Amino acid sequence: MSLRGEKFLALASIDYADKDIEGLRILYRDILSKGTHGLCFSPYMDGQEPGDQLSESQIRRRIEIIKPYTKWIRSFSCTEGNELIPKIAKEYGLKTLVGAWLGADKDINEKEISGLIELANQGYVDIAAVGNEVMYRGDLTEDDLLEHIYNVKKSVKSVPVGYVDAYYEFVDRPNITEACDVILSNCYPFWEGCDQDYSLLYMKDMYNRALKAANGKKVIITETGWPNEGTNLEGAFPSEENAIKYFINSQQWSKEEDIEMFYFSSFDESWKVGAEGDVGSFWGIWDKNEQLKY
Repeated sequence: MSLRGEKFLALASIDYADKDIEGLRILYRDILSKGTHGLCFSPYMDGQEPGDQLSESQIRRRIEIIKPYTKWIRSFSCTEGNELIPKIAKEYGLKTLVGAWLGADKDINEKEISGLIELANQGYVDIAAVGNEVMYRGDLTEDDLLEHIYNVKKSVKSVPVGYVDAYYEFVDRPNITEACDVILSNCYPFWEGCDQDYSLLYMKDMYNRALKAANGKKVIITETGWPNEGTNLEGAFPSEENAIKYFINSQQWSKEEDIEMFYFSSFDESWKVGAEGDVGSFWGIWDKNEQLKY
């Protein structure tokens, strides 16, 4: 989640006036069947939440479900069973963007960093992400985060190392941008209250801001998506129609422009309502029962 106070003007609209909901579903399924670059992996089943131990069987089952639809998988943690995600993903021939989840607890942070380094040095990591939206949440100081990034870079060889946050953090924090081998940018028009009609070019603007800040480094969109249910945020309305349109638009653009993008998310996860409100449960391509939604 990257809810932001400051807003930028949306740029244009995409016209779907000639398609009813069934026509949109058909187009959506066609786009999905052709595959995505990457998917953010949602391992928690209904009733589970971060802190619970994940089983190998549930991870394996969900990776088997998404495998036909993606080349890459993104994980968010290296503890509590999450460390199995890149290992199993490699069995299925998937590339891995593996994250260490950092927060305010120093002991947990050390376990996460150690786990990321170990996985990378064992060959299970294609891109290493040191933290996710830590600056956005305010869990660490910039100096603390930089120390973790440089520690991983020193300890891991031949694997690009980056940090994941909202696109504007890389504009506002040049020291972090400089520390990263690759810029891992979250771009969410929804969380900035953008009407779906304007969302594609709004996201292009987000990406281009990160690209300018990157100063020649690769920029990967590590999260973007649209919820299909829940409460609106200003002009951004969750609905099946809007979620379908956003998926189609973002996938077509990423392929046309060769933008590496990880879509958020694979499965609905009920626990996310605590941080995001009622929309938190409805970002998945598959529902909480592992069924395709559309």
